[in-house]
Amino acid sequence: MTELDLEDRYRGYLMCLNERRFPDLSEFVHNPVVHNDRTLSITEFQDLLRRDAAEIPDLHYAIERLVVQGEQVACRIRFDCTPAASFRGIPPTGRPISFVEHVFYRYRDGRIAEIWSLIDMEAIREQLTPGHPDR
Repeated sequence: MTELDLEDRYRGYLMCLNERRFPDLSEFVHNPVVHNDRTLSITEFQDLLRRDAAEIPDLHYAIERLVVQGEQVACRIRFDCTPAASFRGIPPTGRPISFVEHVFYRYRDGRIAEIWSLIDMEAIREQLTPGHPDR
């Protein structure tokens, strides 16, 4: 698979997430998949993503930076959204927030085998904390 093919596959994966086609994830992700050093079945991975979408109904994965090298993909994803329920333990305020995720993927046979994800939780916490100077 060429790097261009891999980029197309990755963009297809994000489209699948943005369209909430969670049953189709097995087309893009191995079963099991390793996510932040935790081995998850495809069902557990789908549940994780469904939970995020339920907590933030307007969650949209927008590529800000994308690098493909060999069987690896690195992406900075921007989210501009409004949590409707507690997100990662932080209650919603009804106000929109912006944050980024830095994520690295290792592909095997054209599907994601490993994911390392870091979400800017400090930015989320600051925006959702009542009385924060920026609020």
